[in-house]
Amino acid sequence: MKLFRNLTVVALTAAIMMGCSSKGKKELPPAELVKFPAEIALKKEWSRSIGNGQGKLWNNLEPAVEGGHIYAADAEGVVVAMDRYSGAIEWKKKLKLPVSGGVGVAEGMVMLGTLEGTVIVLDQYTGEEKWRAQVPSEVLSAPGTNGDVVIVQTQDDRLIALDASTGEQRWIYENNPAVLSLRGTSKPIVTQYVVFAGLSTGKVIAVDTQRGLPVWEQQVAIPSGRTELERMVDIDGDMLLVGPQLFITSYQGQIAALDAQTGQIMFQREASSYVGAAEGYGNLYVSLAEGAVQALDERSATVLWKNDSLLRRQLSAPAALSSYVVVGDFQGYLHILSQVDGRFVYRDRVDSKGLRAQPIVVDGWMYVYGNGGKLVALTIK
Repeated sequence: MKLFRNLTVVALTAAIMMGCSSKGKKELPPAELVKFPAEIALKKEWSRSIGNGQGKLWNNLEPAVEGGHIYAADAEGVVVAMDRYSGAIEWKKKLKLPVSGGVGVAEGMVMLGTLEGTVIVLDQYTGEEKWRAQVPSEVLSAPGTNGDVVIVQTQDDRLIALDASTGEQRWIYENNPAVLSLRGTSKPIVTQYVVFAGLSTGKVIAVDTQRGLPVWEQQVAIPSGRTELERMVDIDGDMLLVGPQLFITSYQGQIAALDAQTGQIMFQREASSYVGAAEGYGNLYVSLAEGAVQALDERSATVLWKNDSLLRRQLSAPAALSSYVVVGDFQGYLHILSQVDGRFVYRDRVDSKGLRAQPIVVDGWMYVYGNGGKLVALTIK
């Protein structure tokens, strides 16, 4: 029954991203790419293939950067650690399990989750397995840690704390998931004392990391409509913790800012996004479900600009690179927009199988992981 449900949700997810109608009406095709003069150029520092990439399911495996290293995994369980400046392989591990949640890196650990609900922790520097633990359901986002516990969010909205040294379960926080949801979960944000998680019901929770007790709960998006499809308000995009504020996007719901200490809503604006947001220069940048890219003032949620030239192109979550905004699309194109007004300044095709993972930007270096497994390091010339 679980397998049937998962396959149904995967198919539903693909249908939603492609804009299919439940009424069988012919939908508009993805927007054609408009030509423009390039205003910048990118330099490819290195490129490497990471196994099978995202695989055939709607995975969203994202690499992780820690110090001078970058870690990436493919859907078949190949995990690779590389020098992030040269791309040189430092170690490679074959888990022989289908990876669906990863990669999380912190406190000397590389953390991954699988479709079977296995959580695997490797040594960050050698790739040797430290431990593995079983949780009740599949893991579709990267685990997080504060060095004391490893926190895992499962597809059915459970939060589980595992001892960071042994993998033994410390506590489990149960939630009632939505009847119907997109395939995926946002990554839990783990601090020393609190873990923040977004749920399929449009709710955000803060839970004490030591005892698993609730600190606060806040309903960000309220389901509405006659059908379960219309009532989907998943928080699947990764949340942003910027100073005292927590920024959230939800599908068919809201863009919202919460006070991280109290859960109080600072602002919210109606929007729909199944991917996360990026922050830069005091602005939030969001890839909307329809395919538009939008910039908002992070203090007031005022819309500063909106670029709707990429409609129905299944955009990745955005990233801020210098004074630009970067998004990928389902055909593997990387689009770079000005943070000032949203105009296009550069475009290149990275992976013909598409770009689903959010680009990673660290100290002026950008890492783009394609669905087909191509990992590219880029800098602005």
